[in-house]
Amino acid sequence: MLSAFQKLLVRDCNIPTSWYIVKRMTSRRHTATPAATSTASPVKRGGARTALLEAAVDVIRAQGLHATTVDDLCAAAGVTKGAFFHHFPSKDALAVAAADHWSETTGALFATAPYHAPPTAAGRVLAYLDFRAALIVGAPAEFTCLVGTMTQEVFATNPAIRDACAASILGHAATLEADLAEALADADADPALTAAGLAVHTQTVLQGAFVVSKAADDPHIVLDSITHLRRYFMCVLGIEEPARRPRSATRKE
Repeated sequence: MLSAFQKLLVRDCNIPTSWYIVKRMTSRRHTATPAATSTASPVKRGGARTALLEAAVDVIRAQGLHATTVDDLCAAAGVTKGAFFHHFPSKDALAVAAADHWSETTGALFATAPYHAPPTAAGRVLAYLDFRAALIVGAPAEFTCLVGTMTQEVFATNPAIRDACAASILGHAATLEADLAEALADADADPALTAAGLAVHTQTVLQGAFVVSKAADDPHIVLDSITHLRRYFMCVLGIEEPARRPRSATRKE
């Protein structure tokens, strides 16, 4: 279920949440594979290739790249194995294409998101973190990052997939640099702090939080990490938290 704030975000910027928040799939408590539970369905608009890429986003986030078979992907996409191999020579080739697909679709989501609206750069930085928190819906397989998931499995064994994942993660980080640079300048912050470094740090915190949330099967770990990151940026950018209302004294009889 989406919270009221999340529904507002979706309404105001027409966010296609299926790109980032997917249908609940398998979890550690439900071990049936998508191939066993999926039924054939009409190919999604855009053809078999797009259907397979979208299926990859769902299935790989739910069960990992190594555990995902071509049969799983075909079943989830509602296409034949012949259609799969017509578009992709191997599962690895699909994984590289899925990383690019993830970058394109999530890039469109973030480009139109409401965190760009605040008039100050610092406000936009904080709004970005609020937006990331609003995307944490459901189980870890539903909100974690496709390219982060694949990176953990292939970083030492498949350079092509690893590099595609790095381009996705670091490419998104780069979209934050302009606001971070302006916010640092406005705050007259420590010159040792760079926009590029802080942008990568933001993604490092998020990706690490995704991993730990999977380990604990607890999405609140991501939300807590974003809250701590928000406090860090407030400190770096010299933003004061609203004064807390003093506690009322206990009435004495």
